[in-house]
Amino acid sequence: MTTADTDRVQPSDLGAAKGSAGSIQSPGDARAVGTSPLDFTDGFVPRHIGPNETEIAEMLEFLGFDSLESFIGEVVPKSIRATRPLHLTAPAGHAPRGEHELIAELKRMASKNKVYRSCIGMGYSETITPAIIQRNVLENPGWYTQYTPYQAEIAQGRLEALINFQTMIADLTGMEIAGSSLLDEGTAAAEAMAMTMNIASGKPRRFFAAADCHPQTLSVLETRASHMDIELVVAEIDTIDFEASDGFAGILVQYPTTDGRIENYADLAKRAHDAGAVVVAAADPMALALLTPPGEWGADIAVGSAQRFGVPMGFGGPHAGYIATAEKHVRRLPGRLVGVSKDAEGNNAYRLAIQTREQHIRRDRATSNICTAQVLLAVMAGFYGVYHGPTGIKRIASRIHGWTAVLAHELEQAGAEVLTQSFFDTIRVRPTDAAKTRARATAKEINLRDFGDGTFGISIGETVDAALVSDLVEALTGPTPDLDADAVLNQVGSAYPQSLARTSDFMTHEVFSLYDSETELLRYIFELQGRDLSLAHSMIPLGSCTMKLNATSEMLPVTWPEFGGLHPFTPRDQWEGYADLFSTLESWLKEITRFDAISLQPNAGSQGEYAGLLAIAEYHTANNQTQRDVCLIPESAHGTNAASAVMAGMKAVSIKVRPDGAIDMDDLRAKVEKHAETLSALMVTYPSTCGVFEDHIREVCSMIHEYGGQVYMDGANMNAQVGLTSPGEIGADVCHLNLHKTFCIPHGGGGPGMGPIGVKKHLEPYLPGHTHNSPRADRGETLAVSAAPYGSPSILPISWMYIALMGAEGLTKATEVAILSANYMARRLKNHYPVLFSGKNDLCAHEFVIDCRQFKKSAGIEIDDIAKRLMDFGFHAPTMSWPVPGTLMIEPTESEPKTELDRFCNALIAIADEIKRVESGEWPKDNNPLKHAPHTTRVLTQTEWDRPYSRELGAFPVERLKRNKFWPAVSRIDNPYGDRNLQCSCPPMSELVSSDLMNHEADQCS
Repeated sequence: MTTADTDRVQPSDLGAAKGSAGSIQSPGDARAVGTSPLDFTDGFVPRHIGPNETEIAEMLEFLGFDSLESFIGEVVPKSIRATRPLHLTAPAGHAPRGEHELIAELKRMASKNKVYRSCIGMGYSETITPAIIQRNVLENPGWYTQYTPYQAEIAQGRLEALINFQTMIADLTGMEIAGSSLLDEGTAAAEAMAMTMNIASGKPRRFFAAADCHPQTLSVLETRASHMDIELVVAEIDTIDFEASDGFAGILVQYPTTDGRIENYADLAKRAHDAGAVVVAAADPMALALLTPPGEWGADIAVGSAQRFGVPMGFGGPHAGYIATAEKHVRRLPGRLVGVSKDAEGNNAYRLAIQTREQHIRRDRATSNICTAQVLLAVMAGFYGVYHGPTGIKRIASRIHGWTAVLAHELEQAGAEVLTQSFFDTIRVRPTDAAKTRARATAKEINLRDFGDGTFGISIGETVDAALVSDLVEALTGPTPDLDADAVLNQVGSAYPQSLARTSDFMTHEVFSLYDSETELLRYIFELQGRDLSLAHSMIPLGSCTMKLNATSEMLPVTWPEFGGLHPFTPRDQWEGYADLFSTLESWLKEITRFDAISLQPNAGSQGEYAGLLAIAEYHTANNQTQRDVCLIPESAHGTNAASAVMAGMKAVSIKVRPDGAIDMDDLRAKVEKHAETLSALMVTYPSTCGVFEDHIREVCSMIHEYGGQVYMDGANMNAQVGLTSPGEIGADVCHLNLHKTFCIPHGGGGPGMGPIGVKKHLEPYLPGHTHNSPRADRGETLAVSAAPYGSPSILPISWMYIALMGAEGLTKATEVAILSANYMARRLKNHYPVLFSGKNDLCAHEFVIDCRQFKKSAGIEIDDIAKRLMDFGFHAPTMSWPVPGTLMIEPTESEPKTELDRFCNALIAIADEIKRVESGEWPKDNNPLKHAPHTTRVLTQTEWDRPYSRELGAFPVERLKRNKFWPAVSRIDNPYGDRNLQCSCPPMSELVSSDLMNHEADQCS
């Protein structure tokens, strides 16, 4: 009997429902739903932790243990075990709480936030999220639980949505190519600054930024430049001297400026190009519906934020930053890029393009450390463009501008001085009485931008109406007559130079005009969703990426207006609810990590790495140890580690890793001694990248401290630590936490993420600051790593809910079950695939690595073939070829029940049996189910079938798939073809629709 046959009848595969007759409920289950008959009945812990107590007992018995306690005692070294249990403050506490109760508690906290009408501007604007996008994308687990689209055949829907976004941004900016999103506008500008250094490599590393750029962008630029050997000059644009000090590699201008002015930069761009400088424009994409796009007046790179395309302000994020440029610069473009290629049948298919830019390959030669994108938000912005189309976008822009023009006219008529004469949506005004203006605006619940010199900035968003404009006029000038807006607009017309009026078309591709009705758009959204595998379909067992349950109760608060409706620079007394949330979450994370301080600002894991290394660098500088610039990094480390070190001004030096996956202590000692005077830091992941708890981690930390260095811990594997050990107790000085991994913020198809850092007391003064709303701003510290002071605050309630629902007891159990599940799977698979690394007693941590290299020699089967064949079983592949080429790193997480663990193991065992059939000669090495995987409906329904296996085996390798099957949308994709024929915007219909497939369903960007 084959494994495929046994998969049909295995009781463990079919499973019994939790709590059904015959299942054993332990005291742990009882505590999770209250200890008294009168306690809550909606306990969360047994809903989050996949295996029930019976399944846990079965897995323990399979491994030879009689309790979780004895099992964990063998896995986690005693030398690093926590000295005491977690003690979390209320409302998390020790024991779990009920979902309804905690949602109500968080709602009370949120109600402390005051959602005023925001006219602050500075790159953040009130917008309207179309209900169809909010309900069916933002609130839909089919979209927010997807993983990064590295397995493109089962990510075609999201990739199409992203290429819509890229096309929209490229069109609006007048550029040839756009990326699939960056983190925010400030960091996008910083990435562009680094990009100019590469483009103008013969020029001095000097960069000019106009003083009228958004202040938070300038702050991020200052941070980035200070550690990348870039001289940043911030000054008025008319003072720029392209000849002084051999000029500049690049310049940045804001279009429109931060105070709303629309300037013609065409002559400036020409002068910059004549001097060999690269021109970067930070541009508002909504304004570009009316104004000449940067690509048409001479900019080489455009950056900005797509927030106002239907994404709530969320007190600063998450939002989709963007970057666009000329195609000749595409290989210098940071972040991710979606391109068009062909599949094995010659059909168009999407995938991530130019993958050599990924940090795993380039490491310390990478020009950017970006790992997370803002995919979910880019998808939302792209659908916003599809929803409105070019006509709708231009109408929205015209309405915004029209109301702003009416406001400016009425203010002038009422006696205020309007300082901005050429504008899109923002004006700067000097009222007759600044103090009264502040008081009246506050009384009317309106937030203005106070420049502190008696002038105010007023920015108008999509939600503007006559009442807002009337209230603004009254706030700045006192009581006024009734407003006849249409008459005023007819009188004043447009308030920007006609020489800068846009004349070119944009968003001309059919995708932006096909879906006029909500019925059509709804079907399009669900059609794309159906082409993507997510956690709604099956487990995604990615090592290091921790794809765990993103519970609905955790996600609910994200779209509450009390969290989503605030501008990041809202006055302090209006975000008391957020302040409580930050304070509580920071206290919990401090207890979990045993650190002394937390910064919530980094809005990605890569940003957390960068911020942590900056804190170390600043610490050494403060101690007159500026020569300390060497960062030691194990060869097995995540690729962003080396890239982050270089961005922080350090030199990356590799440390060897032993065959068992542990750090080579002899090589570490030799490198530490060699760089004794220049040692800055060690970057280490714990448990190791190879999935092992290293016994000598304390010795490693002590050695680094002995030689004057600091220990940075990569928090990617924190899911194996919570409640059992901690970075602070192990000996780390700083650690970043991937909230989108361990603490349940969903991956969102590749983003958003959050990467806060925890530090020991001596590093606290060097945590990120900000120009606005920062706990360290009053100290004059503005070391900002993200555009908003708290990164992406509107998704922090997810982690707050997760920790509060689990309690200290539940969090610890989650860690234990995650480790148990990984060991159960490793033991089941070890007779079919060698397990590369293990610790004491042949046990791993929460993830493990299986070796597939031998199959290439014996059967011509490569790791990619196994990954694609897993798609036929309805699974996403584990992490491929990392930390060792030709391997799979598997992490089940605590959320997956034993039935799902068995299904995945059965799939891999079935694939091993198929490989044996190739090895035996039954199937040719170049013609077998693995080489042809994945199998699409198009392939399986072709008239001709010349393969030595049945169509049924190709499509349904196990019986259960006949009941529930996820179908890959395309056959195997030819990545090299796409890179040789780079196309990163929506392909024309002539390439999409064949003569026999001319129907509405095909009339899409697919």
